[in-house]
Amino acid sequence: MKKVLILTASTGEGHNAAARSLELKFREAGYETRTMDLFKETSRALNVVVEDGYKVLANRMPSLYGFMYRALNRKSINHRFLRYSMFVIKRRLYDNVKSLNPSIIVATHPFAVGIISDLKARGKINAKFFSVVTDFKAHYAYLSPEVDAYITGSEYTKDSLIEMGVPAEIIHPYGIPVKEEFQTYQPKTPEFLKLIEDFKVLVMGGSMGSKDIARVVQSLTESEARYQLLVICGRNETLKTMLESNYQSAIASGKLKVYGFTREVSMLMDFCDVIVTKPGGLTTTEALSKRIPMIVPFAIPGQEFENTEFLIETGAAIYVDNIEQIGEELERLRKDKTLYLSMIESMDNISRHYSTEKIVNLADQLLIKNEWMS
Repeated sequence: MKKVLILTASTGEGHNAAARSLELKFREAGYETRTMDLFKETSRALNVVVEDGYKVLANRMPSLYGFMYRALNRKSINHRFLRYSMFVIKRRLYDNVKSLNPSIIVATHPFAVGIISDLKARGKINAKFFSVVTDFKAHYAYLSPEVDAYITGSEYTKDSLIEMGVPAEIIHPYGIPVKEEFQTYQPKTPEFLKLIEDFKVLVMGGSMGSKDIARVVQSLTESEARYQLLVICGRNETLKTMLESNYQSAIASGKLKVYGFTREVSMLMDFCDVIVTKPGGLTTTEALSKRIPMIVPFAIPGQEFENTEFLIETGAAIYVDNIEQIGEELERLRKDKTLYLSMIESMDNISRHYSTEKIVNLADQLLIKNEWMS
């Protein structure tokens, strides 16, 4: 039986979500699957350091996080850092790999790339190895000569990999893996847009922080413009409780709806006309797949800055550098249907070839080729 090992880590939900989507598709295709958290299953101490350290740096010290991200985005420095810092988990990870004996290994987190590449280079494993780049500009941590295929979220990402020396033929812009429900969308035609009077605006909290989301909600609920706000707080119960307490009249009038953790994100994206969110790789891919124009008011230095640059360059998002501008941009999009439709077209150009199934098909092809050559 074909076997696949998917490696992830809990530094942001996007890596884990991509792993879950891949696991489902591989299982449907008849693979025996195993998803492994790189740190949780090898070193509790290191898992605490990595997971909590990421949260502290990204949310409380974003400038330092950005500095570290840029410092490690150099080939020689990155490879040395990963070689020594990952030594503590390499043996335990190898034991897991040897036990499963997978024919395919997929990394949805860059830290896994260095470890698996080292094991492959030393002849310890011979599985085909996929590196899934979960942001829109590649970081050197995703790169290795031992990678057999790169999965990217766009042609833009593919071009950045080519500039870093990766052969074009092993780069596949099939999209950052998301749930299948996000791979269908409700087209918005010019005729449909003529009927829109009140813009339905989806605000996704994610890791933005309670204060930032509260400021967005305050700014838009105080506006006289006709918006209906739908705010997803996720598992941030403090934020949900605060919004429900502070904006009772807006909730009662129907101008504001507040959600906690919900499995209806896909449906809400279909229902809404614009999304206000941070540009994480997963959320961005979901929005691109749903063709819902984005307004980006916040971005962590590092990959989110780079994702924002990509979205602006391709015309898929509008960036605002202060919250007060969000209302102005919403009004501009509501009135300027040509601009609104051009953003949807840009998103369609990026995401039309997204397919998690293509990733599984690629794995099948590589295994067949490997059997034929052996």
